[in-house]
Amino acid sequence: MVDERSGFDYIVVGAGSAGCVLANRLSADGRRRVLLLEAGPRGHWLSGIPISFAKLIDDPAANWRFRAEPDEGSGGRVIPVPRGRLLGGSSAINGLVFVRGQRLDYDTWAQFGNRGWGYDDVLPLFRRMEHFERGEDEWRAQGGPLRVSEVPERSSLYDALFRAGAELGLPPNPDYNGASQEGICKTQATISRGRRMSAAHCYLRPARGRPNLEVLTGALVSRLILDGKRCVGVRYRRNGREEEARAAREVVLCGGSINSPQLLELSGIGRPEVLSAHGIEVAHALPGVGEHLIDHMSPRMVWRLQPRGVTYNERARGLGLVWQAVRYAATRSGFLSLPSAPVLGFLRSREGLEAPDIQIHFAPFAIRGPTDRRLLPEPGMTCVIYAMRPESRGSIHIRSPDPREAPAIRFNFLSDPLDRRILIDGVRWVRRIMATRAMDAFRDAEMKPGPDVASDDAIVEWIRATAETTFHPVGTCRMGGDPMAVVDDRLRVHGIEGLRIADGSIMPTLVSGNTNAACIMIGEKASELMLAQG
Repeated sequence: MVDERSGFDYIVVGAGSAGCVLANRLSADGRRRVLLLEAGPRGHWLSGIPISFAKLIDDPAANWRFRAEPDEGSGGRVIPVPRGRLLGGSSAINGLVFVRGQRLDYDTWAQFGNRGWGYDDVLPLFRRMEHFERGEDEWRAQGGPLRVSEVPERSSLYDALFRAGAELGLPPNPDYNGASQEGICKTQATISRGRRMSAAHCYLRPARGRPNLEVLTGALVSRLILDGKRCVGVRYRRNGREEEARAAREVVLCGGSINSPQLLELSGIGRPEVLSAHGIEVAHALPGVGEHLIDHMSPRMVWRLQPRGVTYNERARGLGLVWQAVRYAATRSGFLSLPSAPVLGFLRSREGLEAPDIQIHFAPFAIRGPTDRRLLPEPGMTCVIYAMRPESRGSIHIRSPDPREAPAIRFNFLSDPLDRRILIDGVRWVRRIMATRAMDAFRDAEMKPGPDVASDDAIVEWIRATAETTFHPVGTCRMGGDPMAVVDDRLRVHGIEGLRIADGSIMPTLVSGNTNAACIMIGEKASELMLAQG
């Protein structure tokens, strides 16, 4: 027997970055009844501590722990694809780096025919959602739910990186989310007073007491309920029981670029050949579902530094870690309060480009490897590199009709030669930065990949054998008006009434940088579009 629940105006599937925004905004005036469904738990005791990303990135208590299919671009390796599985979604486990992207990104979306998504359209949404602790100006704002701060920690190493960039024509940039992105910059992060500012903390927590908002955790949605070509509700499993919930107005998928296309396919919406292969009746043919997957592939260079004491490899090991914990408890500062990288670089791979196409994360520590995140015993710095607007495209499709079985993720990394060229240039850029006079006092030796990896072919093979993702999958329910688009520019699923998607899966192209800020903006945009309908 299936328990049925009704009386909801909206059902939001997934309490991640965009889902928490929608739950807050749709329930704000008290007139609409909203149900928010999350497959994971309410939270994780470590999540509020910023450095917890190093633990939560592979913790099944808070993470879907997806794995990508081995392919040629990753040297036949199985690459981890972490995604948050708790209130706040990936904003509750990520590296906390806050990057909006470039004007070019959103103007490109608009050029594809997506009205209302140009930079001038979305800038007010970015400003409305944030409280930038450094102050406001033409681009930045205060008073929004999401608190954003600049990394307060000072370091001679960071100062040297700023000077190194200036030597190479990359002056320090005081606000890469402002007028220009280019330069070496102090990281802006979703951290306030040493605490993680997840979407659950900033958007959902203030709304939890509203009588018209119901939040259910541990609720795995297995399929959408369709009445012809209209979505009228969802079926989910919770506490060992099958339940259904009905929405009088709309269902909104906020499961992210992996779970949203999976749920569409489980419900009979997608590529007919994929659905038929798994015995799922085709309710609505939509060939773009699960296609157009894009992510940032990122090689990680590691340098041994001198003098001792400038990196957290010495300062946060053994008794040093105990001291860092005491320091954090007392002052909310130090190693435990950091995002994944306190310094960023945005630069152009070659002359003539309109905007930067490479991003570098400078982290003042080095770990043993992707599956062993303990700190190395010697002082080290990690430089994470990616091509910000990659051209390689992959896919995500179900393996079976079982919603508990993870879908097949195929990145198809390095399949486009431009991606290979930009990553090679990124490696060479890091080497130029490290070879500057400013870095003479800190540079010891290149540990990964090492100076012997010098030719273009050798660099590509090293990337193929070692690079991970930067955990920014997008595009699998792409927005647009062409036959391969899944949603229109109002985020409505083509051909299905009463169903929208609001998460990173709708991005037509990958934004230039980390994706969490854009996903929260998408939640704001979706709420604006829905509330405008009355």
